[in-house]
Amino acid sequence: MRLRALLDTDALGLRLLGGEGELDRTVRGVMTTDLKDPSRYLSGGELVLTGLAWRHGAADSESFVRILAGAGVAALAAGEAELGDIPEDLVLACARHRMPLFAVNESVAFATITEHVVRQVSGERAGDLAAVVDRHRRMMTSGPAGGGPDVVLDLLGSDLDLRAWVLSPTGRPVAGSKLAGTALPAGVCARLAAEHLTAVRSGRRGPHRVVVGTTAYSLFPVRPSGRSAGAGRDVRETVLSDWLLAVEADAGDWPAERLDLLQGVTQLIAVERDRRDAARTVRRRLAQEVLELVQSGAAPAEIAARLRVAAPVLLPGLGAAPHWQVVVARVEWDGGEMDGGPVAQSLLEEMLVDPLTTGPEHADRIAVAHTDGEAIALVPLPAVSSEHDGSETGLLADALLAAVRDPLSAGLDDDGRLTLGVSAAVHSAEGLRGALEEARHARRVAAARPGRVCAAGHQELASHVLLLPFVPDDVRRAFTARLLDPLRDYDRRHRAELIPTLEAFLDCDGSWTRCAARLHLHVNTLRYRVGRIEQLTSRDLSRLEDKLDFFLALRMS
Repeated sequence: MRLRALLDTDALGLRLLGGEGELDRTVRGVMTTDLKDPSRYLSGGELVLTGLAWRHGAADSESFVRILAGAGVAALAAGEAELGDIPEDLVLACARHRMPLFAVNESVAFATITEHVVRQVSGERAGDLAAVVDRHRRMMTSGPAGGGPDVVLDLLGSDLDLRAWVLSPTGRPVAGSKLAGTALPAGVCARLAAEHLTAVRSGRRGPHRVVVGTTAYSLFPVRPSGRSAGAGRDVRETVLSDWLLAVEADAGDWPAERLDLLQGVTQLIAVERDRRDAARTVRRRLAQEVLELVQSGAAPAEIAARLRVAAPVLLPGLGAAPHWQVVVARVEWDGGEMDGGPVAQSLLEEMLVDPLTTGPEHADRIAVAHTDGEAIALVPLPAVSSEHDGSETGLLADALLAAVRDPLSAGLDDDGRLTLGVSAAVHSAEGLRGALEEARHARRVAAARPGRVCAAGHQELASHVLLLPFVPDDVRRAFTARLLDPLRDYDRRHRAELIPTLEAFLDCDGSWTRCAARLHLHVNTLRYRVGRIEQLTSRDLSRLEDKLDFFLALRMS
């Protein structure tokens, strides 16, 4: 706002004492002070309000005004409540430094002036930001990207003092404003993503209000440009892949103008998202070509040649040929009428990113294809052998599951499932076909488990875990009932804790002393319980076969 506008507002009680030629100066803020040297708190463009408590003599005025002028202050307003008329030495000092000077009537509180200036400046900043956002939107839709989502989030921070982040549906931070400072904790990100997906699945319109601890957030959906929730598309086609804008504020009492501005921000971010998706076309095509070669039984040399083309695209600058992993995902909805392949493809492209990295470009180091309702990701790994230290390299199913289970379970609601299978790393074209089959088999193991989001890795294919999911349900129930029901009935009647005792005994490899110590029992008490288990089931826990039967029964129960 301009200084001239202050004089036009009668309620402010301002009287101009000097500086009429400077009234077109812009006011960017307001500050009240009675310090002799307030320079450390000034950034330029302020209207400074003072009660003159710093003035003990005529010489103080010169020093005070010189400091204000050096800091780029827009004007000085002095209150008449303390000294009555404004001292002549202050008027002269302001004239020497071309500092506009106002007298504030004693009946007007500084708080009244402060509130008026802040309200006017904030409104004008919002208008300026809207114009900037509109300019960036036009630029990004017609030419090269203008810096990605971070640019517009920085504008929100600098012009509206809003901390904001762009999150993926799994809660991965894609971008954040400089004002936001450090990244949101992973738990908060996952909670915001889950709340957002729940709201979208329930059909509620954004923004969605969420309180985490004592902090309120407003969540705005970021939908790809040209598409809206009312465009006749099933929300399940996009809910697991669309980004969201999380703003640390309660938008419930915002005026319509500010809400419209934030909607414009989401549209601008959506343009960048569309651009990023378009850039993935090459990687998707590479994945599709490799997949078709592998599934058609092509010669390893032909597959290796295609991988050599893919490697520099996915890992530019990598000297050696990488190792590869395969991840298979399937999204299935009740009814089975919707092809889950494209949904699973977009979801894998969001998931297969290091959660400690930010920015959209980090998601562009994988290639994902989809066929027959499933998505298949070809994940390159730097060719660093794990034989040197015996450590596991690459993606692990458990870690992948832990990062996405809670938010995606909310997005799947009660009518969808996501199952994932992860292969071991392979270092040649010959191993790629086996890796694909391994990942598909692991996914089938995951699909046999309960839950909305399940994953299994290659490690589980070399143990009894591989066999258990494929035992028919009626056989599983009969087997576990025959062995465990007598113990459960006895525990129910006598509170004997035979089932926990059996679990601990097997977990301790049949060691009496270790099991007794774990259960805080005397060894004789443990022997009595094990004897009761053997009596009720007609089994002998000193025999390997009977131990194995009990172990499998507990695993299947």
